[in-house]
Amino acid sequence: MGGHGVKLGVLLPTRGLIMAHSAPTNADLILKMAHMAEESGLDSVWVGDSLTAKPRLEPLTTLAAVAARTQRVRLGTAVLLAALRHPVLLAQMMGTLDLISGGRTVLAVGAGGAFNREQKQEWEVAGVKASQRGRRLEEVVEIMKRLGTEHTVSFQGRHFQMEEVSLEPRPVQPGGVPVLFACHLRAQREVQFQRAARLGDGYISISETPQDFAEVGRRVKKYTEEYGRDLRRMERVFYMTVNLNRDLKKAQEEADQYLKMYYGINMWQDLWGPWGPPERLVESIQQYAEAGATTVIVRFASFDPMGQFDTFLKEVVPRVQ
Repeated sequence: MGGHGVKLGVLLPTRGLIMAHSAPTNADLILKMAHMAEESGLDSVWVGDSLTAKPRLEPLTTLAAVAARTQRVRLGTAVLLAALRHPVLLAQMMGTLDLISGGRTVLAVGAGGAFNREQKQEWEVAGVKASQRGRRLEEVVEIMKRLGTEHTVSFQGRHFQMEEVSLEPRPVQPGGVPVLFACHLRAQREVQFQRAARLGDGYISISETPQDFAEVGRRVKKYTEEYGRDLRRMERVFYMTVNLNRDLKKAQEEADQYLKMYYGINMWQDLWGPWGPPERLVESIQQYAEAGATTVIVRFASFDPMGQFDTFLKEVVPRVQ
């Protein structure tokens, strides 16, 4: 669903549930929003990831519950810190989730950050050196994808070694679960574009302007051509953080308060948004579609995600179609 051929998805508030004034006693909000997304014809629902730095519901467990409550909507991570996991365990989990969902999963992954004390501690408690997370991510994805498509896998890498490993269940999707890699111009690391072109089935960005998102596509395309791959066959995702309110000042104030609580600081403040009337979001989605996005994910920077979602479905989705 979407204008310019763009598909629309929504981020389920698995962190927002933890940020509520009182500790959650159930996950009904998450399951209700997923059901509404499916009933409204949205393409996908997504969940974020963190262990200790930004506490939230565990993503793959959550998606298994969503899979059991839905029939059609795609189930994605945006993004999974795959380097925190062992590749064989991750492969087993993804094979199981893809089986439960009937082949509806998509795995967006990123190297993650180590910019503050909380993020650094997150890698430490998982027993992973933060300085090695990029290369470890590549090995995790390569092993996971091979275990999902090959009968036996041998691998000799810097972080993982194995001989003739077989694993079931494998994903039901032909070619395994599609993997998208996080790519951000602000990271200023050329390796991320190479990684997406070599190992990915697409890429996902979170902090780019439409012009920058188009540049991400050009960077990835350069390397897909070197690897003999076709960018047109890749999913190109933009993850957008919004607050819908006719009162622009109130929208900005709530979004700022929410994101400061979410991250501890309001990082990338100049690139979040749009805030304000639904018309601004409609225009923004169209701009990213024109810049090359095949899917746009919307996250609500609000303490009332259900109210925001209802406005999105009533006042944004029909105008984007």
